[in-house]
Amino acid sequence: METVTLTMKNQPSLCLEADNITPDSFAGKKAAEIAGLSAYVGNTKVTLGDFFEVAGKGGATAADTRIVLNGNLSRVKYIGMKMTAGEIVANGSPDMYVGAWMQGGKIHVKGNVDAFAGTGMKGGEILVDGNAGNYLGAAYRGDWRGMQAGRIVVKGNAGSDLGTFMNGGEIVIGGDVDVHVGTHAEGGKIIVKGNAKSRVGGQMVEGEIYVFGTIDVMMPGFLYREDVDLEVDGTKAKFALYEGDIGERHRKRKGEVIYGKLYQKY
Repeated sequence: METVTLTMKNQPSLCLEADNITPDSFAGKKAAEIAGLSAYVGNTKVTLGDFFEVAGKGGATAADTRIVLNGNLSRVKYIGMKMTAGEIVANGSPDMYVGAWMQGGKIHVKGNVDAFAGTGMKGGEILVDGNAGNYLGAAYRGDWRGMQAGRIVVKGNAGSDLGTFMNGGEIVIGGDVDVHVGTHAEGGKIIVKGNAKSRVGGQMVEGEIYVFGTIDVMMPGFLYREDVDLEVDGTKAKFALYEGDIGERHRKRKGEVIYGKLYQKY
């Protein structure tokens, strides 16, 4: 696997919209060609080379290409957008839309991610060593298609509206989450190893949510069913199973109504 290293040399005055920072765009290119790839600061067209020192070259394919980002990435948006393969390592905390609509490959952020990371995600893996902002793995505003496949792991905490309109895939949060978890979910799995606030599973149709800690306010549309012994992400424990959201319309499978499932660890 070939490695391309981007090191920040000039901090953008506004956000740098850099959707070309993907193994797909870098594959088959030398350093000078990568530096010439377009990006935007506001409505001004720029190049990656205006802001990054570029070293190395892309592999023959996206799967053969690894990108390493160094420096202050707090104003760099769309890293890994729509990538299909390969690997990105961000040694910092990028701005919004990390891995948005990605289809494959792996992104490792050795810091925090801002809002809408993994939005509309269709495959691949995102690993965040720090915290995540709002709308992680959610649908883009105005859309009803959230995360469809893939896996997101955040070692720290996550903000609000996690997994909104989620259809598939898995999100694992090592810490706490803010309000609105799995709102409108129609599939997928969310695991929260810390505490949750309110509106967990609101308007949920299908899918699974696991909360290891406390839930400040349980949604009235979830009904307790039974206690179950489970192993969830390597942890064996007893969970209380709730089904809902009862106020929503639910599909039937083999004549049985399918509800979303909310598990809370004892």
